Amino acid sequence: MEKFNWNYPTTMWVGENRIKDVALACKNLGITKPLFVTDKGLVQTQIVKNTLSILDDNKFNTKIFSDVVGNPTDQNVYEGVESFKKNNCDGVIAFGGGSGLDVGKAIAFMSGQTLPIWDFEDIGDNWTKANNDKIAPIIAVPTTAGTGSETGRASVILNEETGVKNIIFHPKFLPSIVILDPVLTLELPPNVTAATGMDALAHNLEAYCAIGYHPMADGIALEGMRLINKWLLEAVNNGSNIEARMNMITAASMGSTAFQKGLGAIHSLSHPVNALNNIHHGLSNAIFMPYVLTFNKDVIEDKIIKICDYLELEKKSFDGFIDWTLDLRKQLHIPHKLSEVINKEDFDIDRLSEMALADPSTRGNPKKLTVADMKIMYQNSFSGDLFNE
Repeated sequence: MEKFNWNYPTTMWVGENRIKDVALACKNLGITKPLFVTDKGLVQTQIVKNTLSILDDNKFNTKIFSDVVGNPTDQNVYEGVESFKKNNCDGVIAFGGGSGLDVGKAIAFMSGQTLPIWDFEDIGDNWTKANNDKIAPIIAVPTTAGTGSETGRASVILNEETGVKNIIFHPKFLPSIVILDPVLTLELPPNVTAATGMDALAHNLEAYCAIGYHPMADGIALEGMRLINKWLLEAVNNGSNIEARMNMITAASMGSTAFQKGLGAIHSLSHPVNALNNIHHGLSNAIFMPYVLTFNKDVIEDKIIKICDYLELEKKSFDGFIDWTLDLRKQLHIPHKLSEVINKEDFDIDRLSEMALADPSTRGNPKKLTVADMKIMYQNSFSGDLFNE
């Protein structure tokens, strides 16, 4: 029997207005000079100002780093490390969506390393090269319900020199305390709520279908999908519904917890277009979803039927699940095909296909893939033609 390694998340403080406990989280971890990492857009919002006020009221000497872009780069990380060291910080509060969380985690990690960031790419045992003793403690506070980076042991960072998104991994990327507060997601606009929600769905779905033996991850993924089925449309259509927001932010964390089992071609296809075409990751995942599912049909059909049963869908069949996916995307105003978000002249299918095959997510796909397979799925997603193998 093949051997597997299982890991599960960290301390999580969950509930309405739990952000008020951010100072307590710092105290629990011995952080006195936190670097508050967020993105350029979020830093001016009221939720950030309120959080900084809590820290200020509790006499924390907080420094801010917000030079983070939507598809974060190695330069963002290195500049953050410079700020961390310059201000003698001793911990990181990673605040925001996937970009803020990924960069914040990477800054905490790289603040204690001498090797370049790419030496810690998620390949083999690269993570063992790290100096474990100098990794700063991390508090993660998600403000979107999608990436689940708060429960992940990796960051996805764009290598500006190669144009490739790489996964940087270390067990201590996992934050020591996570604050899940649905209030922080109330102001998310419907389109962002929809795209990040579909990202959470992709994580749970691909984790469930990924190769490998991990019944605990499978169970979490199933329940994550059930929560998304029940609450995503409500969160989009009625953003002030705190119960919907709570369930969606929980489902996002569940997706990240589950995908330690693996992901698949939805993410393999997404990462290159995120890097080269600057497409939102959740949006690209949503677009690719039905095309990857139909490509994998012959090896995942039984699992998909189990999902239908657990979600209590009206049609408990593979085609019924595809219909549910397409209908959900339509209600969320998600484009059906890639050509609706990328111009033909910017669609370098050969380069994208090579990058997709090399993506770490590929190894979790239920079917073994080739460059030709990636090209077929890109072609179909661009034209909008679903197919069956």
